[in-house]
Amino acid sequence: MSLVQLTAEQVELRERAKAFVDDVLIPREEAAERAGGRLPEHDVQEIMKAAVAARLNGGRHAPEHGGQGWSAVDYVLVHEQLGRNTNGLWWWIPDAYNVLAAGTPEQIDRYLRPALKGDAWISYAVTEEHAGSDPSGIATTAVQDGDEWVLNGEKWFVTSGDVAAAHIVVAMVEGHGPTLFIVDADTEGVEFVDEPLFTHTFPHGHPTVRLTDVRVPGDAVLGGLGQADALQQSWFVEERLGIAVHCVAAMGRLLEEAVAWAGTREQGGARLIDHQGVAFPLADSAADATAARLLVHEVAALADSGADRKIVHAKASVAKLFASEAAYRCADRAVQTFGGRGYIRTNVAERFLRELRVDRIWEGTSEIQRLIISRSLERRGVRQVIA
Repeated sequence: MSLVQLTAEQVELRERAKAFVDDVLIPREEAAERAGGRLPEHDVQEIMKAAVAARLNGGRHAPEHGGQGWSAVDYVLVHEQLGRNTNGLWWWIPDAYNVLAAGTPEQIDRYLRPALKGDAWISYAVTEEHAGSDPSGIATTAVQDGDEWVLNGEKWFVTSGDVAAAHIVVAMVEGHGPTLFIVDADTEGVEFVDEPLFTHTFPHGHPTVRLTDVRVPGDAVLGGLGQADALQQSWFVEERLGIAVHCVAAMGRLLEEAVAWAGTREQGGARLIDHQGVAFPLADSAADATAARLLVHEVAALADSGADRKIVHAKASVAKLFASEAAYRCADRAVQTFGGRGYIRTNVAERFLRELRVDRIWEGTSEIQRLIISRSLERRGVRQVIA
């Protein structure tokens, strides 16, 4: 069921995404886990080919750029299926960050179109050692030198940076402020200085990338000088909504797995689910999942309605905060339901416990979401935020 009335096309899209997850992604979860998140190239190509055949690539991007032109509700419907999958295998679906749509026709042809076909990956380099939740601390600089720009700085947690053909880099330009630059990965002066290991296993790495006197052409600016903050706000709304709906999807699968187990496993002469100590946490998780799902669908419908972007931004933060915190609680309860089996990496609850932890951190920590929400309560009004 859905909060909004779905069209026949949306129902078909949802079912197409569900079949892709069930038939292509979930069967590869354990192999990905045992391989540290990395699958053989043959499997990768099969996933990408199946995703394109299912018309799941480039979902929110315009059809004229090679995307599907999804609405926010379409996006949520699809990712409510993709998020049921562990190990981030949905990341192999060809796509690109939405800020690339602000590029020039030449940038779209060179970077966006190939990414949406699966011919190239693009990373997004924002975070630094001393600039994460507060991007005002960004120290990476871009200085104009004739017809070129010279970039210097170091970026942390650059997802897909290890496989990217190009990086979208946020740098400070004197007199203009934060600006986006597209930097080809093979440009002289671009180097990887660390490849940290993380709690989750993921298809791509999150390396540290250093830029030392990196020269890029004048047309490497993406979206205009000083436009990084404005472009990223739209990006953050989409990313936070995506994280929230992935958390909703994870809770659904966790509940399905935990209820199935608790309904068949017997202890003390009764099924586990007949014990309140097991049943009540599952009920709490069901309440969390239901509330989070309603919230996510409301935000998506609001975004499609053309509502005030600042209100949508605030509500996306509410959705991310609630869903990410609730999903981690749900995963912890599911692990407890499975007991010792829940601590084995072949168990979906164990994998989600590790994977969902980062959803309270990336694309804005829970603390940052609380700041955004509290400020919106004062500036936009309580009823605008909670109604």
